[in-house]
Amino acid sequence: MSGPADEAVGAEELAPERARVLEALISVFDEGELEWSSISPASLNVVLPGEKKLQTPCRFDVGRHALEVHAFVCRRPDENFEGVYRWMLERNMKLYAVAFALDGMGDIYLDARLPLAGVTPEEIDRLLGAVLEYADGSFNTLLELGFASSIRKEWDWRVSRGEPTRNLEAFRGPLGLDARGVPEG
Repeated sequence: MSGPADEAVGAEELAPERARVLEALISVFDEGELEWSSISPASLNVVLPGEKKLQTPCRFDVGRHALEVHAFVCRRPDENFEGVYRWMLERNMKLYAVAFALDGMGDIYLDARLPLAGVTPEEIDRLLGAVLEYADGSFNTLLELGFASSIRKEWDWRVSRGEPTRNLEAFRGPLGLDARGVPEG
């Protein structure tokens, strides 16, 4: 965790509305005991802990009129782009405050843009919860859809060397693997 807002960010240099939002972000991050850092006078990085996706790094940019959130979900899929993108677009219709997006490299993010006037500590908390739920809850599905061949190769490599497959067990059924990791059928 970083230190007080006036040391880490220089909130006193920002317009009052921007400073208010920045202070609210820092307060929520600190209360949640989240690891965060300042990257500019109006931008913060925070790391959200998860279960399936162990960490979700997020950047919060406090602009002149809006708070922007960019949360990294996973790198560019290796395969099945159409399936991955279709799934994300269909999922976007069910999400609160954020939407799946791609950067210029094809990496997958959750993005949000909220007007500064609507940003309160309670709304920041809801937004953090949404990002965490959607990043963590979508992670294995995105891996199954966009990295199935790589997961199968990793499984085969581990089994052939007697290495543990514990962190790959979630993919056994979706990838059609039997108890030994061999394709069923």
